[in-house]
Amino acid sequence: MWRSERRRDGGYVTAEAAVVIPSLVFLTALLLWGLAAAAAQIRCVDAARAGARAAARDEPDEAVLRTTRTAAPGEAAIAVHREGGLVRVTVEARSLSLTLRGEAVAAVEGPGEGP
Repeated sequence: MWRSERRRDGGYVTAEAAVVIPSLVFLTALLLWGLAAAAAQIRCVDAARAGARAAARDEPDEAVLRTTRTAAPGEAAIAVHREGGLVRVTVEARSLSLTLRGEAVAAVEGPGEGP
């Protein structure tokens, strides 16, 4: 009788695996999606910082946009605003069905303030 009970329990393992494996696959996909979104967000912030530094050095707008676009993800929208002695660079990108945004502000360097 012991052997017949053992064969009956084998079906439970299959049923449990049928539930657990898709759950693990979904969790892994969710973690990878979150990692990709975090990486894209970091790229937006880094691009905004690079653009703000370039604008603070009083580089031409084309150079600021080129520097920002090089570091930004894909088809990011870039905005540069000068407000008195400050420059604000905003990078906004759509990635993985999310709108990600990075922003940086830097003080404009005067003629004698650079290194």
